[in-house]
Amino acid sequence: MKQTNKPRTSMKYGLLLAFIMFMNIANAEENLWVYTQGTDTRPKGSVEVKLSDVIRMDKDSGDYTFHEIRPEFEYGITDRLTIGLEALVFRHDYSDVEWGPMVDTQGGEGGSFKNTGIGGVEVSLKYNVLSPYKDAIGLSVGGAWEYRSLYRLDGADIDQHSIVPTIWLQKNWLDDTLVLASKNKMEFERRKGPGVLEEEIAFDLSLGLSYRVAPKWFVGVETRYQSDFLSPEEKGLDENGNYFKEIAGKPSSWDLGDFAIGDQFQYGLYLGPTVHHAEENWWATAGLLFQVKGWGADGEEHSRDGYNWDEHERYHLGLFFGYEY
Repeated sequence: MKQTNKPRTSMKYGLLLAFIMFMNIANAEENLWVYTQGTDTRPKGSVEVKLSDVIRMDKDSGDYTFHEIRPEFEYGITDRLTIGLEALVFRHDYSDVEWGPMVDTQGGEGGSFKNTGIGGVEVSLKYNVLSPYKDAIGLSVGGAWEYRSLYRLDGADIDQHSIVPTIWLQKNWLDDTLVLASKNKMEFERRKGPGVLEEEIAFDLSLGLSYRVAPKWFVGVETRYQSDFLSPEEKGLDENGNYFKEIAGKPSSWDLGDFAIGDQFQYGLYLGPTVHHAEENWWATAGLLFQVKGWGADGEEHSRDGYNWDEHERYHLGLFFGYEY
């Protein structure tokens, strides 16, 4: 009897180990936060489809809602290298906003604007260098190329190309139940609009801490800092019919041999809670981030109560769903 039990016991431990390994695979690349992501990449040959909607709501005037909807497909080329493809769908609905390009797009004071359209596409790569489960800290590197045909702030037509190098960091504690991660992007953008050319260097830095409070459930907190360094170049005809070209301040440039970070144009700082739930083949995440500090292009004295209402919003509500197979 003892001899026959040994294989069964070994089989039980083997099945348990296989189940644990499967759960680690099934949970790879889940989003525990809104903007922050960990260092995980997809296992070789595996696929994940995601649908996200980050809803940016409210300024200090009028009514403003912007949905950034992203259907996404990810594939594990190797256990360390993941490729992703995203479509960007923008839905703008605002009225009587006093700030930035929204005033012109809505047709002046008291106007309104509502539109849903394809905002662009993004192709990304992510390579895992160090694992947070085996090494002292997790590290992944990668980047993306992005094209946008609609401006995120007001929904106006633009022609924008971006190159986005990215570094992911992650540290786990307490048998991987407490997770700290950061996603650090440097965005090189060239944007053309009616009479305006902008070369922009932007920093998008996020940090998230999450704790597994129960099986399948994580609760956390996240902060995000986003800032642009640019100087818009405006050109056209003045009221007398004369051609003009104007650059205010020090411009950014990311051409080869002519790299320069220009004047800071704006920043916004956010903070808020997140919650995440995972099942065997799917997961869902929600988070609500509040603007806690901001600064606009016209300086501190024009940032009402220390917030940036031109380029940022009062709340960011993020909703995510992922299915893995």
